[in-house]
Amino acid sequence: MSSYQLIIGIVPRNYAELLTNAANQAGARGASITRGRGTAANTFLQILGFGDSAKDLVYVVAPEDQVQVLSDAMINASLEKKQPFGVLFSVPVTDFIKTGINEQEESKMNESTTHKLITVIVNKGYADDAMDAARKAGATGGTILSARGTAKPGDEKFFGLEIVPEKDMILIVAENQKANDIISAIQNLPCLANPGSGIAFASPAQNFTLLGKSKKE
Repeated sequence: MSSYQLIIGIVPRNYAELLTNAANQAGARGASITRGRGTAANTFLQILGFGDSAKDLVYVVAPEDQVQVLSDAMINASLEKKQPFGVLFSVPVTDFIKTGINEQEESKMNESTTHKLITVIVNKGYADDAMDAARKAGATGGTILSARGTAKPGDEKFFGLEIVPEKDMILIVAENQKANDIISAIQNLPCLANPGSGIAFASPAQNFTLLGKSKKE
């Protein structure tokens, strides 16, 4: 079984395509982009580009043997900038599925964590269906983010402009023993039967802690 990693880049708003184009040209099968906001107040961090400013977050899932090639391509693309303007890092993926394909790849990673972060990326409008299936399989909740996919050469065009489909990204933190059931439930949704309608993957969630006081205290 192949091992996968999730490459994450955080750059100023409107610079996401600098990374995704480089990744696609280096062999990535696609990427997703969400929007965020930097909150650093420290002067040194401001210089590094992590101040209170609009950010783009780039997500690329790739086989482990391609991670270095894709990362190098994104790093090289950013060298045109005259100063540091973002960060790039990767995290391990323990499970990976593609909708429309009755196959689930699972790494043999030795898990020492109690929870997993399940990330589901689907076409806009399917998030509630995916979340309902996840709850029935044991998820206690999730967070839905608006995202968009990145177009590649040959994608459908409209009046000469590439159509970049809107996406929903769902983040679910679940106990290890429930993660596989949740992923399987999402994979088997009829609305996700067509190839290319979404992907789902899981990563170990380290140092999991519930914030706030317990009701028992």
